[in-house]
Amino acid sequence: MTLDTSTRRVLLASAVGSALEWYDFFIYGTAAALVFGDLFFPKVDPTTGTLLSFATFGVGFFARPFGGIVFGHLGDRLGRKPILVMTLLLVGVGTFLIGALPTYEQVGVLAPILLVTLRLVQGFGAGAEYGGAVLLAVEHAPPGKRGFFGSWAPLGVTAGLLLATGVFAIFSALPHDQFLSWGWRIPFLLSIVLIAVGLYIRARVTETPVFQEALAKRKPLRMPVIDALIQHPREFLVVLGARLAENGLGFLFPIFTLNYLTKTLHMAKTPVLSCITLGYVVSLFTIPAFSALSDRIGRRPVYMGAAIFCALFAFPFFWLISTQNIALIALAFVLALGVGTSGMFGPHAAYFAELFSTRLRYSGFAFARELGSVLAGGPAPFVSALLVSWASGQIWPVAVYVIVLALLTAVAIYFGQETYQSDITVEEMKE
Repeated sequence: MTLDTSTRRVLLASAVGSALEWYDFFIYGTAAALVFGDLFFPKVDPTTGTLLSFATFGVGFFARPFGGIVFGHLGDRLGRKPILVMTLLLVGVGTFLIGALPTYEQVGVLAPILLVTLRLVQGFGAGAEYGGAVLLAVEHAPPGKRGFFGSWAPLGVTAGLLLATGVFAIFSALPHDQFLSWGWRIPFLLSIVLIAVGLYIRARVTETPVFQEALAKRKPLRMPVIDALIQHPREFLVVLGARLAENGLGFLFPIFTLNYLTKTLHMAKTPVLSCITLGYVVSLFTIPAFSALSDRIGRRPVYMGAAIFCALFAFPFFWLISTQNIALIALAFVLALGVGTSGMFGPHAAYFAELFSTRLRYSGFAFARELGSVLAGGPAPFVSALLVSWASGQIWPVAVYVIVLALLTAVAIYFGQETYQSDITVEEMKE
């Protein structure tokens, strides 16, 4: 498929913004697993410090639905493009400032307060960043290619995660005292580069033709998020359920497992981060492959199949990582990230966009998706760490948790409608 210059620019704009958002979120999650307990909660025992640092990670997710409501509303009234610039700045600036924070040793209790505040800023901006990036690509897509076009936002996420893991792998190789004193800050400060690139690219894209057509025919809705809840209640619940495994396991597998292997099993950070990196490299190929497959056979069979795979792979995943054999750990991450989560993460972009009609698509997509984040991705590392603590270091309760999330998602997708052949330019009569 040959893409013209404007189309390539749209896809790149979708990917770059998502890369920044999830670079920011993942370096926070990685820092929460490795250093925040020591730097911002040093007055408690190590287990409690880990739980508190994971709790600050989860706080950002509670801000995301509010960002989804506010910026989704503006995106349905003003357009996709201007909101994408606003959210990019919020996420990027919040991340950069985290890298400049004083620690508990320097300013006492003010340090964790500032950390939580900036985490909330990150989450508020991220609440509509991804949804807008998806719509930018999907609403520019030709018929039969929405899955592939939509996959550029998940690809950007994966690139951001890959970049974050790689950067942290480099700086975590520093001597421990240097890493704690300044090395952990560099990944946060480097986000300024992605902000500059993202703003340059997004300033040059055009508004989506689907939104322009809808705006030409009818005025924007006054309260699109309310209309989304009233007109699409089934779709809203499907998105919530679909997020449980896609988002929850997307954070549980890399972030909780990184903490478990380095803190509980006392493995070195760098080889574990390298295994996670390999999983993301594989995902760069499997995400567009699963997305393109969903253009041919439908979103539901691909999504549901990946969720069932995650349920079946839950115990084998933790058996593999518990061997502490690097080759087996790498295999575990390749299968978990490259097959399990990618099989859901690839098709979900187009699927969620197709579930909502144009004039309320941004609000419905962003709010439902980010409310799912509160239930899934935000609590997943904390709940997993709590389960291991409750089970005196045993990992089997986390495997059960993975199975529960995966099966709930499979049920949600089963009750969802198929959308891959729908016409997203048609407004529903009840609007």
